[in-house]
Amino acid sequence: MHREIRGLIAACAALLAAALPVAGGTARAQLQGGGADWDSTAREYRGGQSAGAGASGAAGPSVPAAARNATIENLSKILSASQLSPLDRSFYLSIRAFAYSRLGREAESQKDVAEMARVNPQGWPVILSFIMPGLAGGGDRGAALRALGYGLQKKPNDAWLLIGQAQVQMQIADFGRALGTLDSALASAGTAGERRNASYFRGHANLATGHFDQSASDFEASIAGQTTLEGRIWGALWRYAAQVRGRHDARGALARDLGSENLYQWPGPIARFLLGRLPAGELEVAAESDDAAKKTNGKCMAAYFIGMDAVRRGDRQRAREQLQLAQARCPTVSEYNWAASNELKRL
Repeated sequence: MHREIRGLIAACAALLAAALPVAGGTARAQLQGGGADWDSTAREYRGGQSAGAGASGAAGPSVPAAARNATIENLSKILSASQLSPLDRSFYLSIRAFAYSRLGREAESQKDVAEMARVNPQGWPVILSFIMPGLAGGGDRGAALRALGYGLQKKPNDAWLLIGQAQVQMQIADFGRALGTLDSALASAGTAGERRNASYFRGHANLATGHFDQSASDFEASIAGQTTLEGRIWGALWRYAAQVRGRHDARGALARDLGSENLYQWPGPIARFLLGRLPAGELEVAAESDDAAKKTNGKCMAAYFIGMDAVRRGDRQRAREQLQLAQARCPTVSEYNWAASNELKRL
């Protein structure tokens, strides 16, 4: 169990480090020491469920069972090691805070969140925001919300903590509350990364609640300032979905934004399909065979966007079939699951 948990933390740390844009220092140093400006739209942590949000590169934030099922005893043994870095220690503390809350040991859970803030004063809100939605995917959303609540007691109105809270709220289909939470996150956002992440998830809350034009604007804001294809493609794809429902020229907007890009690497084939340059069958093959697609549950994403293309064309039967497939393929912590489930109610 120790090796499994240590492997998880190493993987999470690497994913966060890879996702953090850094200027003048390592991403790990940024997360441990301050200045974190992380973008959900570039992360692959959700590797389906995100081992992390996606938002998102992978189809949802999931944390492996080794973390969800870790015992207090195992976590405490690991935390007793003096050589843990602040980043690693705050990861383990976040998991133990969740585990304590699941057992009803709220004072100890609250203490672990406070200790996270002490050992990693700048990076701990990002970690709690990253870890809790994935842990919640194991079924105990209440424990995740309580842990995030303890974080907000330590740091009221923190944008990252509110973003994490909203993700869990959307997992339980409380989209109205999530929308209010994300309004607060945007109001308190102090960095470009916080604004982009809050806008990304607010785009999903607005999509779920039928505010399609605002959703499209939010997804556009989630890629503001991003100049690379990797940084822009996820927001552009989700903006397409919102514009389809808002009865706008979704394909035209996507063509203007991505039409001149090299769209052969995943998730480029999704955009090629939506632009009419790739048959659905070839997209499905890419989703099953491309290495990057396999790592991020590409079959889930492909089913959802094939469904939304059918919505655009007015093919309700095809849309229903594909969105039901997406609902089955995409875990409940995934934005694709939320979007497919809500779209099915509209058909």
